[in-house]
Amino acid sequence: MELKPLALGGFTNVRNLFMKDLEALPDDAFTTSFGPACRAVADIVYEVNLVNDHVGIVIRGEEAFPWPDEGWIKAPKDFRTKAAVVAGYKASTDKIIATIEGFSEADLEGKLQTEQGETTRYQRCQFMMIHTWYHLGQLNFVQTLLGDTEWHWS
Repeated sequence: MELKPLALGGFTNVRNLFMKDLEALPDDAFTTSFGPACRAVADIVYEVNLVNDHVGIVIRGEEAFPWPDEGWIKAPKDFRTKAAVVAGYKASTDKIIATIEGFSEADLEGKLQTEQGETTRYQRCQFMMIHTWYHLGQLNFVQTLLGDTEWHWS
């Protein structure tokens, strides 16, 4: 089984659906929190980008930055508008897509060490997809909290 089309297709698919939901959200959703423990859309997307960027660095064999140890990730002040969030997410995912495109099948099957132990580049791509799907569900929930019951994926 060829892993590259699976990794590239799966990541591109979830990225495109995530973008559609981001674009459908109203501007104020990016900074609206529904409670003291609830993060705004900007915070959620900032974390998705941080995870993608960290995984991308690791699978490219670069030196990973230390993971922030401050509880729930919060977006910085310059990443709290719809325009900044959409542009930042696009840039982050463009870099991941370019990374996957640059890998051969052998690269994707290649082993590497993470904080969680031995894995493959393909498995880390799967993790990014699963993590994005999880947060895509959060975006959909925020849409319903704001009264939006439309299906934005078509």
